[in-house]
Amino acid sequence: MDTLEAIRTRRAIRTYDPDHTISDAELRTMLSAARMAPSAFNIQHCRFVVVRDPALRRELRAVAWDQAHVTDASVLIVVCADRDAWKKNPARYFNGAPQDVQQMMAEKIQAYYEGREWVQQDETMRSSGLAAQTLMLAAADMGYQSCPMDGFDYEAVGRLINLPPNHVVAMFVVIGKGLAPALPRVGKLPDSEVILTDRFPSA
Repeated sequence: MDTLEAIRTRRAIRTYDPDHTISDAELRTMLSAARMAPSAFNIQHCRFVVVRDPALRRELRAVAWDQAHVTDASVLIVVCADRDAWKKNPARYFNGAPQDVQQMMAEKIQAYYEGREWVQQDETMRSSGLAAQTLMLAAADMGYQSCPMDGFDYEAVGRLINLPPNHVVAMFVVIGKGLAPALPRVGKLPDSEVILTDRFPSA
């Protein structure tokens, strides 16, 4: 599928064929695409928890307002991120580069993140959003529907998936064969309100 067509046709679908299976090879293709999404300093904060256990999916549905697509979609991925990725041997994010480049980038990473908790948190969310959108566009390209989700109890989800300390849950992404078309697009704001040149107008 053409990239712009995938962007135009990707919609949040909430009704799925519970009997459809996405193959391991297809899922690997989608996740490989998601891993190509950018992250600051190539830190690759994101962790993708692919929930395969039906019992666990039912438990996750129970803490997600009983939304049916948590269990009915072919795939449920909990997109998480490691807030501490910046300090875990950061030179490794530049393996293959000259040694002096690895050292220089490790120092830049430490200078950027250390003591700046808001940056550590914000970057996890930026990375997760970029990865999730890339994942959904890959699914669209392969003929699947998807839905990003944040309607759930974050603390409960963290407990259920054994979220490690200083990791965060960003969102769910469900993927599968949709059974109902998306509702018509409505409420689109005018370009003049959302696309600005140079700066916001003076108050």
